[in-house]
Amino acid sequence: MKILIVEDETVAYENLINILHEIDPSMEVVGNTESISQTVHWLQVHPAPELILMDIHLSDGSAFSIFDTIQIETPIIFTTAYDEHAIEAFKVNSIDYLLKPIKPEELKRALYKFGK
Repeated sequence: MKILIVEDETVAYENLINILHEIDPSMEVVGNTESISQTVHWLQVHPAPELILMDIHLSDGSAFSIFDTIQIETPIIFTTAYDEHAIEAFKVNSIDYLLKPIKPEELKRALYKFGK
């Protein structure tokens, strides 16, 4: 499975990588973006990933601004430290909403819902 990680915190990004490889070493992280502008650009110039893991608070604003700029068909698992955006997350292609710190069993359950 090809995954894009949208995360601006190095520790959180590395944690996601480690958990993904624990769950299934064949999962491939095809990119990491840290901002709205980087994510929009990445999605415009690369083939769509099969799944996006997306933080909400990015270096240049709210990740929800991405959806105002481009249409995203790829399913998304939101990963954030804040629970107040859950309802808004489910208005886009969200399949789950995980609170940081991400626990391996929660990510595994979200991937299972996705069909992995």
